[in-house]
Amino acid sequence: MTAASCANPAARPQARVRLRPTMSSDIEFVLTLEGDPANLPFITPWERTQHEAAIRFPDFRHFIVEGGPGLDAVGFVILIGCRSQHQSLELKRMVVGNKGAGYGRAALRVAKKVAFDDLHAHRLWLAVKEGNGRAQALYDSEGFVVEGRLREAVKVAGGFESLVVMSMLQSEFAARRGQGLEMHA
Repeated sequence: MTAASCANPAARPQARVRLRPTMSSDIEFVLTLEGDPANLPFITPWERTQHEAAIRFPDFRHFIVEGGPGLDAVGFVILIGCRSQHQSLELKRMVVGNKGAGYGRAALRVAKKVAFDDLHAHRLWLAVKEGNGRAQALYDSEGFVVEGRLREAVKVAGGFESLVVMSMLQSEFAARRGQGLEMHA
């Protein structure tokens, strides 16, 4: 759907990624990424049928993140609320397999562009587990603002974990674009 070579003036060049709609034949890859022990502490995996429904349901956008020189599948992104009358989209899930290669940041930038430019969102929000400092730092550095915490909202082994709610408004995205921090339409 959208291809980009994302540049970050303050850091090393970003990985090249594109998002393409997930197909039924991609579900096994998605389930494998969700089941990876490196990802499990940070997400609540879905059943196969939930992913299959997300591919078909018009309010969802389920994407495969393709990256690297061969644009191989490296992750996936799910947006929810794409037909919301409130123009408030949720970044439900972003999982990348090759951590530290820049695919997550690049995929997030493309997802923001899709949300604000293609789907005309007013607000893009997410909830991240409080213990996922790496993701929180990424979202913060990409312009998301902490709105609050959902205390002990997710049951995990040994108890409960809180979620940090973060968001970005279209006006904030536009301001970042004006500063050269976001992709252009």
